[in-house]
Amino acid sequence: MIDVFDGHNDLPWHLRETRGGSVADLHDAAVSPFTTLGQLHDGGVSAQFWSVYVHSSITGPAAVRATLEQIDLVHRMVDAYPDDLVWAPTAAQIRAATGTGRVASLLGVEGGQQIDESLSVLRMYARLGVRYMTLTWSTTHSWADSATDEARHGGLTAFGREVVAEMNRIGMIVDLSHVAPSVMHQALDISELPVIFSHSCAFELNPHPRNIPADVLDRLPANGGVAMVTFVPSFVTDARRRWVEAGEVGEPPEVTPADVADHCDRMRERVGIDHVGLGGDLCGTDTMPTGLDDASTYPALLTELAGRGWSEADLRKLGSENVLRALEAHDDRHRATTAAH
Repeated sequence: MIDVFDGHNDLPWHLRETRGGSVADLHDAAVSPFTTLGQLHDGGVSAQFWSVYVHSSITGPAAVRATLEQIDLVHRMVDAYPDDLVWAPTAAQIRAATGTGRVASLLGVEGGQQIDESLSVLRMYARLGVRYMTLTWSTTHSWADSATDEARHGGLTAFGREVVAEMNRIGMIVDLSHVAPSVMHQALDISELPVIFSHSCAFELNPHPRNIPADVLDRLPANGGVAMVTFVPSFVTDARRRWVEAGEVGEPPEVTPADVADHCDRMRERVGIDHVGLGGDLCGTDTMPTGLDDASTYPALLTELAGRGWSEADLRKLGSENVLRALEAHDDRHRATTAAH
């Protein structure tokens, strides 16, 4: 089975919102229909960025508190299931965990507003094991423009540029999903380390504002970054996007593994096999594509791609090797940050 290092799973927020932060019974699909521990194993998920998301209606110190509570939730989750999960914030630790039957677990913060305009908070997140931060969520905040909200800053403010530079310094990956194209370009101008898009598709195939424009994709090879294809139905097909925009009347247009594979193909054709990965966004949306219903279904997508001529080596790069490389490029700086005290 091909190992999958998935870029984005919102199970922590789901547990916070539906179960008061309890991490009990995570083998039970009634607790989370999109992600159980058994589904992760069945899907070949060898490593997972657990998303630490806070809705943008929560601001200021409350957003920091909610972030810390979710970081705690993930640590509790890993501790509660030692036979299924293992804390592994670096590429070396992930590789050591591969083949042990445990899912290597690490953290990504989904929204720059969660640092409450404080580089100190950013640094403390890094010391707690956060390995990437998405610069915005779906709303523009005080220092960066979102792709799905009104632009107020022309991209990044001066402080926003400081944030990107500091993330490089401390070994935290810059995640450009959700951000406006202006922020994508400016972050790529600043970053000396590989960026990721933890859960986005190709704008060429579906002009959803959450997807990656072609001129941004074209910059990934020089940066070394990775675009991680997501399963969110309205990001995948134009028909599903238009159905959502029209008010979701009637039956939704079906989205299938073949539709997701089209984005993998397009990104590979445009920027090469070394710059594509997978970020399902499980638990982050109400519905998933038919046949990609939960964390057990990654093999369905990989089988579709194999049928299109993707070699086993190609699938290994897509599944885990590319994002491992991007993570590893940050690891020395991460270790220096976490060992500082």
